[in-house]
Amino acid sequence: MSELKVLVLVHPSCIPPLGATPQKADWSNWKTEFYLKKSLRRLGHKALFCGVSDDLNQVKSAIDQYSPHIVFNLLEEFQGKAGFDAHVVSYLELLGIPYTGCNPSGLLIGRDKALAKKILSYHNILTPRFFTVDQQKNFSLPSDLKYPLIVKSLVEEASLGISQDSIVDQEDKLRDRIEFIHNKIETPALVEEYIEGRELYVGVIGNKQLKVLPAWELKFGDLKEKGHPIATRNVKFNKAYCEKYSIKKGLAKNLNPFTERKIEHVAREAYKALKLSGYARLDLRLTENDEVYFLEANPNAELAQGECLADAAHNSEMKYDQLIAKIMSLGLSYETAA
Repeated sequence: MSELKVLVLVHPSCIPPLGATPQKADWSNWKTEFYLKKSLRRLGHKALFCGVSDDLNQVKSAIDQYSPHIVFNLLEEFQGKAGFDAHVVSYLELLGIPYTGCNPSGLLIGRDKALAKKILSYHNILTPRFFTVDQQKNFSLPSDLKYPLIVKSLVEEASLGISQDSIVDQEDKLRDRIEFIHNKIETPALVEEYIEGRELYVGVIGNKQLKVLPAWELKFGDLKEKGHPIATRNVKFNKAYCEKYSIKKGLAKNLNPFTERKIEHVAREAYKALKLSGYARLDLRLTENDEVYFLEANPNAELAQGECLADAAHNSEMKYDQLIAKIMSLGLSYETAA
């Protein structure tokens, strides 16, 4: 790939500071941006990082001044709303600017966890039974749902609002947790049956021709004995917490060939059904009976070195710079829907 001018859209707080090092980057909120910047430089591209918060004029001005060949999109929200990142991508499409990652339809569907579950249920992919509770609405527990349940935000990512208290086994705790999501996270609540099993993350790369990466597993270590083995905010972003409970991520081992094929099939079919493109991570649960449950999709998943998607790609003999180059190639070749 010849030298390209790359405009990188990021949240203003995620622009890597001067003097950043890998040691400082790990566990920071600008980890992906740090490793991407280094990779683009190694690949011979020029990169301009643009902090975007709530004004599309920031995007238009950067495009007019820099004339990029492609936009590398790392936004996860716009105007403080998780679902609005799709509108930024739609704007790029209207401008005719190639971009990396997922298309607007896939972002909208993937971010809406309830809609994604409905679509995948139609395609006969297992997903926990669930219901949603809008803000300021009363509810009653559907008769076909059984405790324990887990309560999440309907749209937020990165385990925002998820803690050990998210698992509930009686009505008063359920009501308290729904109220927490409504008042503290300020989104509707998703309530679903809690599935016991192994937590698997499966990366998928591609637009039409898809590459499914090896399943990566979140290994809960000592937490399994002292709490619920779930991916809380602490598990994802608290280094001391992970060290305390020996929580690690790595290749999912001891999977028989039939289960491996089933996991790959679920990931591939979910990616296609949800109209994803570019790259994504599918979060799955594998029960002791080898049932594979879809939990949620993460379009434009975490791309930093040392995280699941990049490590799984490396395990599949795709080095980090090759991964970044592939993602840009997919963005340059993506054809928008008519």
